[in-house]
Parts: sequence; C-alpha cells; structure tokens
Amino acid sequence: MEIPNINKNKITEVLEKDKRLDGRKLFDYRDIEIETGISKNAEGSARVRIGKTEVIVGVKMDVQEPYPDHEDEGTLITGMEFSPISGERYESGPPKIDAIEVARVVDRGIRESKFIDFKKLCIKEGEKVWSVLIDIYAINDDGNILDASALASVAALMVAKMPEYDEKTEKVKFGEFTKDSVPLTENIPFTMTFHKIKNKLFIDPNRDEEDTSEGRVTLAITKPKKEYIINAMQKGDMALFSIDELEQVVKETEKLYDKMFNELNKKIEKLMKK
Repeated sequence: MEIPNINKNKITEVLEKDKRLDGRKLFDYRDIEIETGISKNAEGSARVRIGKTEVIVGVKMDVQEPYPDHEDEGTLITGMEFSPISGERYESGPPKIDAIEVARVVDRGIRESKFIDFKKLCIKEGEKVWSVLIDIYAINDDGNILDASALASVAALMVAKMPEYDEKTEKVKFGEFTKDSVPLTENIPFTMTFHKIKNKLFIDPNRDEEDTSEGRVTLAITKPKKEYIINAMQKGDMALFSIDELEQVVKETEKLYDKMFNELNKKIEKLMKK
C-alpha cells in the first residue's frame, strides 16, 4: 500500500545514515517472542511475535497415499492466511498472491533443508504415508511477516507430537497423541529476509519500511557440521541486487545466524521441556 511521500523520504534519509527511525541498526531485529502449545487440537503449535508482527502456526498430521515419485516418503503442505484483523489491507476470502508467496517460501525453506525426515513418515511404501500440514495465520502484520511465519513453523514442528493411528481401521485418532515427536533432523532452517532501499540493505522492516522497500531477498540457511548452507532463496519486488550486494547479504546472514540462531533455538528447546 502507498504511504505518504514524506514518510518514505524520512525513512530513506535516515537509512542513508545507517540508522532507522526506531533506533535500530540496519541488521537488528525487533524483540522476538516465541510461545508454543497454544492449541490443544493441533499436533504442534506456536505463536511468534517480532515487534508488533504476530503469527500463529498449527501443525496437523494426516495419512494419505504417497506421491508416485516419492513412494517411501511423507508429504508436506503449507498454507497461509491473512485474516482481516491482521491489517486494514486484508479481506476475507481465498489466499491472495502475498499469502501464497509466504506459504511457498516457508515450505521451500523447510523442505530443502531436509529438516523433516520424510522417509520416517512412511507407513507402508507405495500405499500409506504421513502428511504434514502447516497452517499459518497472520494475527497482526506490522512488517516482516515472512520471517515470523518461518520461525513459528519451525517452532511448531519442533514441539509437534505424532497422533495415534489405528492400523486396523487405517484411520488417525485426531486429538489423541503419542509420545513420539514428528521425525526431524538437526538441519534447523533459519529464514532471513533482506530489504533494499536505494543502495542500503536492512533486515526486519516494520510496516512503513516494508511499504517503502524497493526489493527484497529471502534466504533459508542451516549450519550442519559447522558449515553454512543456503537451502533456499527467493527474490521479491523490482529492485535489482548486484553481486556485491548479494555477497553482503550472505555475509550478514552468516553473522545473524551465529548471533541469533542459538539464542532462539534455546528458547524453543526450553519450551519443549515444559
């Protein structure tokens, strides 16, 4: 949505001085809060707040036939919904392009990182596998809903439990859970979106900064065996990124991963023990 030019000019002017209107540096996140177990019916759930941006994610499990090209692997389906309460720009109805993009980027980061061990979700090869369904709901969109959605999805998966499955009737006992967690690997993806205004790169924009942004690039990164791996990347909006700018993005991504990932992962693991 369009914001007044005076706001855009002020945001741009401050960024040129490597500052931001709320006092943050270019590569500082707002305060991040994580809460898990917010739904009694979901196999796993989480609420994440980044500043005033808030999302809720629920993980559900079901059984289906496998895809023909992955007969011994489970499946993943990710959906996203902007509810009318998340901002005045959103209306009720089927997901629009912004919601579809968020869902696809989150899905790709989880899928390509091999965070879910899909082979362990196979019940009977070629016939029955578990399907992981991730539902993302935006409660308030004050910018950077993508990173918040990705973090909440990872948190919800980390606390998710497998539901009871009756092998005789081949039906899932929804609402009844086992003690087994959803099979995950150590490749925990951390998703970061960099925005660009003029020649300045920055992260975690608030609403006005995001509306002023001329371009963005999102990376999903893991660090197995102490080696950084970019598992997925998504370019958005019209501004171009030079090779030097992309190299800067990669360097800052690695710094942010080391700075933030361990702290956020400890928060989630602490919640898992409750």
